[in-house]
Amino acid sequence: MTFSGAFQRTEVEPQQQIQPPIEQEAPEMEQEPEATLDTLVFELVSLASYIDKLYTQSHLIHLNIEGPLFLPLHEFLKEQYQAHVENFDTVAELVRSMDYLMPMCGRGLDAAYRKFKHVKSYDCKDMIVVYLKNLEDCGMTAKEIVETARKVEAPDVENAMADLVNFCFKSAWMLKSTLRGS
Repeated sequence: MTFSGAFQRTEVEPQQQIQPPIEQEAPEMEQEPEATLDTLVFELVSLASYIDKLYTQSHLIHLNIEGPLFLPLHEFLKEQYQAHVENFDTVAELVRSMDYLMPMCGRGLDAAYRKFKHVKSYDCKDMIVVYLKNLEDCGMTAKEIVETARKVEAPDVENAMADLVNFCFKSAWMLKSTLRGS
């Protein structure tokens, strides 16, 4: 199943595949694409993909980090990757509550989000900086989804995204504070 084929309603009637929203060009001024339920689901699956990658990244940094900050960072990152599992579950359950299917495997999730920043060094500071940038990007992505959720009148999604924004930016702040002291 391809990524685009993963978005399907779970109804008895013929299933409708979800495609990413198509932006149309306006001759004079830029038009914003219309927010639809399909758009919201597409954004949520992309976010779930991002959170899945954050889980893996935080878990691997947790295992590979070395240096004077090992103990506090090791414990902090353990809490982070456990929270990422819960965040992933929350986002995936929102998708399912709207009668859409999530991708069936990691390959489908990988196709949903490709802008993730990867760690390229085993240096403690380098690993943490990349991870904290990804946390901030995840928070910004959740903020954008709040707007789509508001337009399609999905207050449950708005509230869940607000919680995720808080989690991401609080975690990023804690890491920045740790790095400033080193």
